[in-house]
Amino acid sequence: MKKIAIIGKPNVGKSSLFNRILGFRDAIISDIAGTTRDVKRRVFRTFKGEAELWDTGGIEDRDELFDKIKEKSIEAAGEADILLFVCDGKGVPTDEEKRLFFQLQKLNKPLALVVNKIDNDKESEAGWQFLEFGAKVSFLVSVSHNRNISKMLDWIDQYLDEEPQVYDMSEGDDESLEDFLDDEDGETAEEEPSNDIKVAIIGRVNVGKSSLLNAITGMDRSVVSPVAGTTIDPVDETIEFGGRSITFVDTAGIRKRSKIIGIEKWALDRSEKVLDTADIALLVLDASSDFMEQDERVAGFIDKYKTGAIIVLNKWDQITKEPQEILEEIKDKFKFLDFAPIITVSALSGKRVHKILDKIVEVYENYAQRIPTKKLYDVIKAASEKHKLPGDHGRIVKIKFATQYASKPPKISLVMNIPIIHFSYKRYLVNMLRESFNFEGTPIIINARRRGERDEEEDATEGED
Repeated sequence: MKKIAIIGKPNVGKSSLFNRILGFRDAIISDIAGTTRDVKRRVFRTFKGEAELWDTGGIEDRDELFDKIKEKSIEAAGEADILLFVCDGKGVPTDEEKRLFFQLQKLNKPLALVVNKIDNDKESEAGWQFLEFGAKVSFLVSVSHNRNISKMLDWIDQYLDEEPQVYDMSEGDDESLEDFLDDEDGETAEEEPSNDIKVAIIGRVNVGKSSLLNAITGMDRSVVSPVAGTTIDPVDETIEFGGRSITFVDTAGIRKRSKIIGIEKWALDRSEKVLDTADIALLVLDASSDFMEQDERVAGFIDKYKTGAIIVLNKWDQITKEPQEILEEIKDKFKFLDFAPIITVSALSGKRVHKILDKIVEVYENYAQRIPTKKLYDVIKAASEKHKLPGDHGRIVKIKFATQYASKPPKISLVMNIPIIHFSYKRYLVNMLRESFNFEGTPIIINARRRGERDEEEDATEGED
């Protein structure tokens, strides 16, 4: 698959062009220089075939952070097959842009000069001044008005590997309505387990999330800097491990809401969207310092989105407290994540980082598993006989049946004569289930209903997995 890199200075419209080509808003767009800091990769399809589009950080000599962004962008240009060099057509060509363009020409790759923000024919006259770059191919475009973008895509098409379209026109037997309905006991048909795992790396600022992503994937994927909030747009990388495809997403560090300003509001929104579709969250904590209230707030997102969870204690080689004291503090502050395994690592040295991959696969299997109805009901029945359910105003409350109606996370429906169950009794049942089955790393959701009824949670989940 061909790789296309969008290169240029800050605020010339690289991320806008990235979104325009994809056909939806993916990259964060802002007037603030340096909004894009890592290389964002997405696959898109043209009439000719598929390609991987890279949105790179703005290249500018300013400070240590921008130096690292520049290094990543130049590195991406060297790895890409096709280059789009974007300039701001409402400005004038700078010597820095000329030097950068000449540097890209030396790579001997298909290279197009893309002069953006040329919104009409009158402004085209100003755009021609960029032709002094000596570009063999140039496009005067307006990303916001979708002007001349199709011409640029036609040029890209000639360098793509054509992939023939294959359509299956065979007609199979129609399935009956019964094939789509739940069995009487509430069980749904098993689906083929997915080999794709999506993992979100979350934590407050400067706990080492980007360093951890680099250590896990074995590549310098994310920009790492002591500057708080270095990662803005989620950065993803996919690796193959144990026959599975694991996609890691390094999200922006989450601050207190009162301190979230400007583009960080977009970053928080993107981080939450990542969690909403993730299977597992790696909660990264800085073991070398005291845990903060913000760590607990970040952990609360795991509870909100019901993902699988692994707690990663980073900077373990720099701890100043006794290990057992730190682990006890984790148990006390993160009681709602008592199901999450804990792994101690050093992202910078790579120590014990390899254990994370094995644990991800294990937790995902627990997160996606389905317990046979009979085994599940036997455990619930034994638990309810051991400790009777509290009555409801003198009425006896009984669990008549139990079934798992969904996975990722495991969701269990209790059929009751009176669908009332106290949260403390739910917690008791969850503990009994954990003793009987391997649910390490995954939340368990329990809902109560009458026979013949389906609650909103089940209706919303039907067909989900």
